[in-house]
Amino acid sequence: MARRATSVEELEVVLNHFFDEGSFQRGLAFKPRPDDIIISPYAKCGTTWLQQIAHSLRTRGSMDFEEITAVTPWIEIAHDLGWDLEAPQEAAPRVFKSHLSWDRVPKGARYICSFRDCEDALISFYRFFEGWMFEPGAISLEEILHWRWPRAELDQKGYWFHLASWWEQRRNPDVLLLCYEDMKADLPGTVRRVARFMGIPLDQELLEIVVRQSSLDFMLAHRRQFDSHLEREVGDRRAGLPPAIDSDKVTPGAADRARYRLAPALKDRLQRYWQEQIGARFGLPDYDSLRRALRELHSQDN
Repeated sequence: MARRATSVEELEVVLNHFFDEGSFQRGLAFKPRPDDIIISPYAKCGTTWLQQIAHSLRTRGSMDFEEITAVTPWIEIAHDLGWDLEAPQEAAPRVFKSHLSWDRVPKGARYICSFRDCEDALISFYRFFEGWMFEPGAISLEEILHWRWPRAELDQKGYWFHLASWWEQRRNPDVLLLCYEDMKADLPGTVRRVARFMGIPLDQELLEIVVRQSSLDFMLAHRRQFDSHLEREVGDRRAGLPPAIDSDKVTPGAADRARYRLAPALKDRLQRYWQEQIGARFGLPDYDSLRRALRELHSQDN
């Protein structure tokens, strides 16, 4: 009988069945073109949002797709869904999704990666999987933090390794780094920056189209086109999962419930992980200092 996980051990098993190693390895072997765009943030750090911005820019706002990943394919699972990564796309440049670190992402393209505060990313990760891969209330936020977030630097699936690998590329002209919080604070500025990076001329009409269609209200109104149901249908069947209770990617934000708030001790633990994995290595004492450093780099590019 199909069922969701009720412990982190079971959740690990579900995830291992959801993703096919063969498809993953085929994705790693993909050879992109020099003008391809690969969007590769860590999970729950702005991937779908950037897919919509990039696709809207190159199509002048086309919404003629069943789900955004169908027109901006996810490299790691493309083979599972029968997608040919070499196939022409609706418009140029070609755009792909990934969650790979710099160390593993297929090389030869141009890349966009957005960062997000580790606390907010953790809560969003928890909310996304609750009611989909694990039973609501069966696993605590603290258990997810212990299971997923403290992974060591050498674990190429972890938040810290992913962030560090992309931060090292901050001066690479083929890499655009953004912060989720700054994208929210200045969406028009974000659209301008992405358009410039993609080499797409941006007139006022196109700017207004993309800003409107990548707004939270618009994406909430069209959430079915951003909910990853195509890959879920395949992965859920493989992992033996029942239909999700509520696991939309685009949401108004986490509900204000006690289990979605980090206790002070857990906040301190995340800060300690930051110091160990990021602060000591790059001289960035916290996430806000990374945001400031990135804004300084952007100002030098303008």
